[in-house]
Amino acid sequence: MWRGGATAASAARALRSRLLADPIRHPSGAIAPIASARAACSAPSAAAPAPTVAEAAAAAATVSSVAGSASDVLRHYGGCYWELSKARLSALVVATSGAGYVLGSGSIVDIAGLCYTCTGTMMVAASANTLNQVFEIKNDAKMKRTMRRPLPSGRISPVHAAMWATSVGAAGTALLACKANGLAAGLAASNLVLYAFVYTPLKQIHPINTWVGAVVGAIPPLLGWAAAASEVSLNSMILPAALYFWQLPHFMALAYLCREDYLAGGYRMLSFADPTGKRTAWVSLRNCLYMLPLGLFAYNCGLTSEWFSFEASLLTMGLTIGALSFVLDPTRKSARRMFHGSLLYLPALMAGLILHRLPNEQKEQNIHQTSEMAAGVLYDSELRDEERARQKREDQKKHSRVQSRPPVAYASVAPFPFLPVPVYVSTQGHEL
Repeated sequence: MWRGGATAASAARALRSRLLADPIRHPSGAIAPIASARAACSAPSAAAPAPTVAEAAAAAATVSSVAGSASDVLRHYGGCYWELSKARLSALVVATSGAGYVLGSGSIVDIAGLCYTCTGTMMVAASANTLNQVFEIKNDAKMKRTMRRPLPSGRISPVHAAMWATSVGAAGTALLACKANGLAAGLAASNLVLYAFVYTPLKQIHPINTWVGAVVGAIPPLLGWAAAASEVSLNSMILPAALYFWQLPHFMALAYLCREDYLAGGYRMLSFADPTGKRTAWVSLRNCLYMLPLGLFAYNCGLTSEWFSFEASLLTMGLTIGALSFVLDPTRKSARRMFHGSLLYLPALMAGLILHRLPNEQKEQNIHQTSEMAAGVLYDSELRDEERARQKREDQKKHSRVQSRPPVAYASVAPFPFLPVPVYVSTQGHEL
């Protein structure tokens, strides 16, 4: 009986030692029961604010979902606007406009004016490209390289695209009118109309659309020159002429490479009536030959130094050799080679123009005349101020002389019988 009680007592002590660990050797184990007891006691009070935490978590989830949807919407429409604007093509247009601005400037280029001109040109070019796609939805849907654009694929509505084009085009034209001049704004607006409402429908009517499109591409550098110099002169036609003649071999090669695609889209190109490709190749070669003397013209007109005439001749000879190989062997390989050569030719030509350019003499003359006029106005103002000051000093001297004369007797008869009657002197008589 006692042994059994001792055994039970020892078992109780062992159980107690397991439940309550030694506070010295196992402090965490000694505190754990107390912490669990406190947690159990405070469980009802902690469970009370649980609905508030859940509501906050739900609100945070809602805000994050709204922010995510807003970012998705911005990303979607931003991508659509980017594709509608044909950003790479618009960047090329901006580069030609910026080159024209630099060529039309004097010895110092107005960086702020250059930025305003490039921004306005970019906006107008984006508007024109968007309107072009609005008018050609059905045609783009038939061609492999354009069927994934925002309008044929249905990612954006035509009304939305037209509103985007109208707003950005009007803003770009207004920016050029305010920050450049009316001539630059007029050229931008006319080029927008020519591209969207003449060139675009003409693509489905007659192959002459390629030549009209070349005129559209030649206007941006003229726009840049007009924005810088506020006028159009003979020198301003050098870069537009180069761009006009360059576009024809460039687009002829592209039309030859994409004949089937253009035919499926319903476009009328010169290459459709030229199954052998000879006529297309000859048009390319002829326009390359037209570009050969442009470097010499730029030097003779005082636009660039003599080094540019040499470099431009070499560049044009390289492009002409590519066109000649296309004439001798009108195949897709030679057409592709000429197309890639034209892509390298244009940036090299514009870089040479800017590198070897001479300040626009007419712009410098206008600045000199303006400075002379301003100096003349200031000089005349200074002369008038000096004349007024001199006249004022003379008036002050006259007044001081009149006041310093001795007093005149005002008696009507002589104060003494043996003196003569005094003669009265008038102030007007003295001044005369």
